[in-house]
Amino acid sequence: QVQLVESGGGSVQAGGSLRLSCAVSGYTYAMAWFRQSPGKEREAVAFVYTGTDMPFYADSVKGRFAISHDSAKTTLYLQMNSLIPEDTGMYYCAADSRRRGINWRLQSSYTSWGRGTQVTVSS
Repeated sequence: QVQLVESGGGSVQAGGSLRLSCAVSGYTYAMAWFRQSPGKEREAVAFVYTGTDMPFYADSVKGRFAISHDSAKTTLYLQMNSLIPEDTGMYYCAADSRRRGINWRLQSSYTSWGRGTQVTVSS
């Protein structure tokens, strides 16, 4: 069973930056960051297959966010730059260990979830 623990959230002014971390224990094949903003459904913002460095991003964060992992694949990061108030929400790390192509935007594609870390961006 994969365990995921997020950290790095906080409060920042618009235009600022934050880096989220997700500590990973166990084997993962694919990983993603989701966020849930107040009054909205949880949405995928960034994705990467663990064995590659090819990321995918939601249009709303493309050019501002960057997903990466350390060489040991024990930590997943989300570097968030040029933050805007609309980025406010709870950010979750998600993982799937099944070797298969997935629709990375779907919550049902992932079998393991962290508890989330709160990001608040003020104008």
